Amino acid sequence: MASGTLNKVMLIGHTGDDVKMHYFEGGGCIGRFPLATNEDYVNRTTGERVSNTEWHNIVVRNKAAEVCEKYLNKGDKVYIEGRIKTRKWTDDKGMERYSTEVQCSEFTFLTPKEQSGTGGGGMQQQSSGSNPQQYQQPSQPSNAGAVNPPQMDDDEEDDLPF
Repeated sequence: MASGTLNKVMLIGHTGDDVKMHYFEGGGCIGRFPLATNEDYVNRTTGERVSNTEWHNIVVRNKAAEVCEKYLNKGDKVYIEGRIKTRKWTDDKGMERYSTEVQCSEFTFLTPKEQSGTGGGGMQQQSSGSNPQQYQQPSQPSNAGAVNPPQMDDDEEDDLPF
């Protein structure tokens, strides 16, 4: 982390499409998919219920991308953790274009296997079939000193007031 700054995103949403893969000559790959998050509220003046959907471009790399491609289907609910990255490029008409993406470093599948399109399979070290499937990207050198918080089990209680 550079001098008191933080670039961290946590999202829970539904995939808007299957993972689209791109393979490179050196053997690496990336996967991309859209993720929808919803915000629901009641308009105070009209009393009308309003629902807004925000779309996020998710990018996963290498082994994580292959896992997502295999087990993640359109409409599945997933937890994504990563950082925001904006890319800039020039299109074929010479116009500068920008794209904001979430570079995924961790994810957890939240849709039960039996409800997912392919039926899934035991991809991670889960001991109970009812637990969500989790994956964490291998640490990169820039994160060598980072410590990841422990994951809570479903049966652990917390003392949060909400």
